[in-house]
Amino acid sequence: MTYVPVPYDPELEEGLAAFLAAVEVVPLRADTIQRNREIFAALVPPMAEIAGDRPVEWWDVDVPGPAGAPDVTVTVVRPKGGPRPGAAGIYEIHGGGMVVGTRFFGIEGLIQSAVEHGTVGVSVEYRLAPEHPAPAAAEDCYAGYVWTAEHAEELGFDPRRLVVSGFSAGGGLTAAVGIMARDRQGPVAAGLYLGAPMIDDRNTSVSSRQYDGIGAWDRNNNDTAWNAILGARRGTADVLPHEVPARAADLSGLPPMYIEVGAAEVFRDEAAEFARRVWETGGQAELHVWAGGYHGFPGTSDARVSRAALAARLSWFQRVLDL
Repeated sequence: MTYVPVPYDPELEEGLAAFLAAVEVVPLRADTIQRNREIFAALVPPMAEIAGDRPVEWWDVDVPGPAGAPDVTVTVVRPKGGPRPGAAGIYEIHGGGMVVGTRFFGIEGLIQSAVEHGTVGVSVEYRLAPEHPAPAAAEDCYAGYVWTAEHAEELGFDPRRLVVSGFSAGGGLTAAVGIMARDRQGPVAAGLYLGAPMIDDRNTSVSSRQYDGIGAWDRNNNDTAWNAILGARRGTADVLPHEVPARAADLSGLPPMYIEVGAAEVFRDEAAEFARRVWETGGQAELHVWAGGYHGFPGTSDARVSRAALAARLSWFQRVLDL
């Protein structure tokens, strides 16, 4: 069968080309993971440079990791001088396919939110595959989340106003944290933001086949990452929901979700299916599938559809956190 890809929004094509030239100059394969880590690292400046002269303060904390595992490092970002009483919190999980990236990849959003909305942000550094296969990343993220919720008063935010947020692999790990908190009777988040989430190891959807060899984070990159994360267990019945959220038989009892994805990317169908399954249980999931959008388009292009996506996302954060 021939899979015809959904065309990109013409206004996004320049942004896509720039993204591919900067981020995906070396195809992600088993033998290029380290080189891709170096490329990602070179694209992210030091925290002081990211923050610049904006009125924020930040510090690192080593928090207790999963049982028998090392501590987990998080970076706290909040308004300079501390937040106002009753501030909202955002627990951020970075993307990178669970094989590349650090807690500073995407921390710009926490800085901007602290300045504009007075929020307290916490970004987590989780262990990467293949050196640390599943469920290491999810367990690290959950440990950081529990610590963040339990130290809300110390950090300066209302624990009832805490959202878990992540893009791509971070979106998948956000879903995993929500499922783990439900199953372990852990802290209940006010909401889960799943940006173009990586949530299904099987990689068999129509959209995954439409973007085989083309676009940002194509089918081959996805295969490489899931192979590194799960090894020989990938695609088998041995994969657990805390490792791959789409494998969860039950998606009931989860916090309200915001799920966004481009119509022209690998993760389109699994994101839409995840939302459908949440609705099936009576749960809340706000789904946005953006016409012509590639993976990561809202943050890498100033096209009209990018601005619309950012506005819709902000609207949800404002509603769920009462900003």
